[in-house]
Amino acid sequence: MTARSPAKRVHIKSYGCQMNVYDSERMADVLRPLGYGLTDDPEGADLVVLNTCHIREKATEKVYSELGRIKAMKLRKAESGGEMLIAVAGCVAQAEGAEIIRRQSAVDLVVGPQSYHRLPELIARAHRANGETLAADFEAQAKFDALPVDRGDTGVTAFLTIQEGCDKFCTFCVVPYTRGAEYSRPSGDIEREARVLAERGVREITLLGQNVNAFANDEGGGLAALIRRLARIPGLARIRYTTSHPRDMDDDLIAAHGEVEALMPYLHLPVQSGSDRVLKAMNRSHTTDDYLKTIERVRAARPDIALSGDFIVGFPGETDADFEATMSLVRDVGHASAFSFKYSRRPGTPASAMAGQVAEEVKIERLARLQALLEAQQRAFNADTVGRTVPVLFEKPGRHAGQVVGRSPYLQAVHCPGGLDLIGKIAPVTIKSSAHMSLGGERAMEIA
Repeated sequence: MTARSPAKRVHIKSYGCQMNVYDSERMADVLRPLGYGLTDDPEGADLVVLNTCHIREKATEKVYSELGRIKAMKLRKAESGGEMLIAVAGCVAQAEGAEIIRRQSAVDLVVGPQSYHRLPELIARAHRANGETLAADFEAQAKFDALPVDRGDTGVTAFLTIQEGCDKFCTFCVVPYTRGAEYSRPSGDIEREARVLAERGVREITLLGQNVNAFANDEGGGLAALIRRLARIPGLARIRYTTSHPRDMDDDLIAAHGEVEALMPYLHLPVQSGSDRVLKAMNRSHTTDDYLKTIERVRAARPDIALSGDFIVGFPGETDADFEATMSLVRDVGHASAFSFKYSRRPGTPASAMAGQVAEEVKIERLARLQALLEAQQRAFNADTVGRTVPVLFEKPGRHAGQVVGRSPYLQAVHCPGGLDLIGKIAPVTIKSSAHMSLGGERAMEIA
């Protein structure tokens, strides 16, 4: 009897957004039938995939730095008679294509975000030395149609991509050029994938899209109709979605926050700036007044909603007064959490050629002030939870023995004494302490 050869090993490293995490999981799914098992260690792997992000220049340069490190691993494996393939996937692959191979000759495959379903074919071609190294296109429907319905181990929570691409063309953003036009997956396909996840023990799904609330339901309605449909799946207790655009927060979606029990009271709604002048230059298609009225409507539908956002400081032409308008908006809204960044020039975007590029030291000072305010708001939000009893979905063991970690409805990390039998269950926890990034508590009685 012939012994089975050991499975090949693939190391997949994700950069950037949650959609890249989802894409990496699906890459593992399409590679599994080829005998590839996941490994956390790139050293000695048969295939290394860097699933890249092109939003900021620093992220792109990190990829090239990592490629240099992996090239050394590839050479070591070759010296011992082995072979390692290196693939660059994601948005850097889409944006830079042949430039990647020019800068790093050790790369075997460049795979855009709409082409990773072709990885098995491209790997086979690479092994046959047929020379096809580039696969960067915008066939989103073909990609999703080719993906297996079954998914690998997912745990208690999972991401589920429902929409890709963006038609907004914000002047600072590369997404329309790297992910293409807005495309919404068929509702039936999304529901089938969600049911498979629920059957595997997933209790919470996060619906993903570059502009997720632009989702166009092929059976009528938008994101709210899809959420109501998924909320009926047995075992699926929690639904979240990200990332949204203020322009697409329609009445039905806002109403769903108050009507659908499974839809968690957490909304990530990027505003980017508090200055109408800057928002116009960004081509955001909303004003600060539009944004504040939307927040007011959401809070009317769900008074306990936790709000998150994205902010860019130092956009070309941003004055001290523009920045102070952003600080004022942050104070007016109040955030449970937020992401904030210095503006980063991305080649090919309109903003990269705008006059009035802000000096780096000014951007650093503004970002520090903004992040201090946002951190203070997050600490205050967490402190307000102390003394309350909230339902926590337990996800994994904690760092300490006899401890488990979960998430509150407001996406706060909660540490609690308890055994591994709690993982996958929702239990009420009385919050006893708070910090910037997490809460500590003690479990109450009932479990769902």
